[in-house]
Amino acid sequence: MTGKPTLAVVGATGAVGAVMLQILSQHKDIWGEIRLVSSSRAAGRTLVVRGEECEVIALDEAALTDVAVALFLVPVDVSAHWAPIAAAKGAVVVDSSAAFRLDDDVPLVVPEINPHAVRVRPRGIVASPHDTTLALLPTVGALHAEFGLRELVVSSYQAASGAGREAVSTLRDQLSLVAGTDLGMRPGDVRRAVGEDADPFAAPLALNVVPWSGTLQDGGWSSEELGLRAETRKILGLPGLRVAATFVRVPVVTTHSLAVHARFESEVTVARAHEILDTSPGVVLCDDPAAGDFPTPADVVGTDPTWVGRVRRSPDDPCALDLFVCGDNLRKGAALNSVQIAEAIAADLPY
Repeated sequence: MTGKPTLAVVGATGAVGAVMLQILSQHKDIWGEIRLVSSSRAAGRTLVVRGEECEVIALDEAALTDVAVALFLVPVDVSAHWAPIAAAKGAVVVDSSAAFRLDDDVPLVVPEINPHAVRVRPRGIVASPHDTTLALLPTVGALHAEFGLRELVVSSYQAASGAGREAVSTLRDQLSLVAGTDLGMRPGDVRRAVGEDADPFAAPLALNVVPWSGTLQDGGWSSEELGLRAETRKILGLPGLRVAATFVRVPVVTTHSLAVHARFESEVTVARAHEILDTSPGVVLCDDPAAGDFPTPADVVGTDPTWVGRVRRSPDDPCALDLFVCGDNLRKGAALNSVQIAEAIAADLPY
């Protein structure tokens, strides 16, 4: 076979799709045709990729024909229906939804941590993890390789964009309603100002934090909290790993942050942790609190790596580290990881 493989981007008109097209335009050009696919409502739109205008086509079986790799950036129900169809037509599917992440026959891949997993794909599908998992694992996975991870306690501060474009618009609307006021001084005043309908949040997000993200599961846990636990176990190959996570939505547009308490099998030192993190792919160490040097969402947004700082050894446990992590949930947390997986797949294709 000659030429270059055809890539389909399913969900090209969404927020992650826009970032995906930027990344594809910036990376080495290994693709032949890049086919932009979306719902019938968006068909006919023109988007730019690799400096060229490209018309968006509707998602149907014809759109998935003669495709080598198909990137799915769509909701769970759309992926669940169309990804197996694309795979049956010969494409290797890279899916960013939750539809296949915990399927035993679908590898869940973070290229910096388990790149070998991409080659074993019985269903012709490779899953990309949740955006919060992707912020966490480049750092924790690197430390695990050295010290042996035993337990994780994570508090995740979720940006509004993790809930979609509507959520970002809702946050901006709420901020405009409270700006320049003295709201936030009395019970319920923010809620009354922004209205009782806080959808897509469980409560007003402006001047507030909301300790909820996902859907309700057994025991009061959210689906996203339990998802982080299950995905981390699968990717690291640690089915018995103890993980407890609390997800909190915060008034940040883009970039998730995590406060992480990680306990290991062996004793740790900050100096050795710094050495590991400073040389780990996809990770930037930013850790000088005396100079005010640590990652924040406002500084990390729009960048590819996971940023880590505030690295401390627990004062009560010589085998535990505490650290603070930030990662852009639309780049590494979605588009970039899928592109990295697709590029790894393409490297093994007979083109």
